[in-house]
Amino acid sequence: MDQGRDRLTREQRSSNMSKIRGKDTKPELLVRSLLHAKGYRYRLHGQHGQTRLPGRPDLVFAGRRKVIFVNGCFWHFHDCKAGQHAPAANAEFWAAKRTRTRERDAQKRQELEAAGWEVLTVWECELRDRSALEDRMRAFLDAAAGKNSQLSSGV
Repeated sequence: MDQGRDRLTREQRSSNMSKIRGKDTKPELLVRSLLHAKGYRYRLHGQHGQTRLPGRPDLVFAGRRKVIFVNGCFWHFHDCKAGQHAPAANAEFWAAKRTRTRERDAQKRQELEAAGWEVLTVWECELRDRSALEDRMRAFLDAAAGKNSQLSSGV
């Protein structure tokens, strides 16, 4: 079979893609349970009062003016092995889609920071070392406002 061809029919691929969640993903649920167990309380999916924050962050800590995005490495084009995997089938489409996602993420992050929010991105690959992840999230959430720019880089 040709490298650039999909092994599934259009209908099979469509069915598979329709099952991919945009929220309440396994990585997000894991991060939520880790933080909840540590006593942190938050709102979900960009909700801050009656308004939705730019980019709809997965976790909102309104009293701290901090948000956390939990990103899948493939979907958000992370620098890790999973994020750098480029599908052979429909390669141009995927390259354009993932590039747009990366650009949109950067724009929404800038909008949040301009509005006074601090942002942390948790990558799916970081879930393997839960102790390090817990330390990173605790440092981000417990730091005084404006003093954790190295933690909120998201890379």
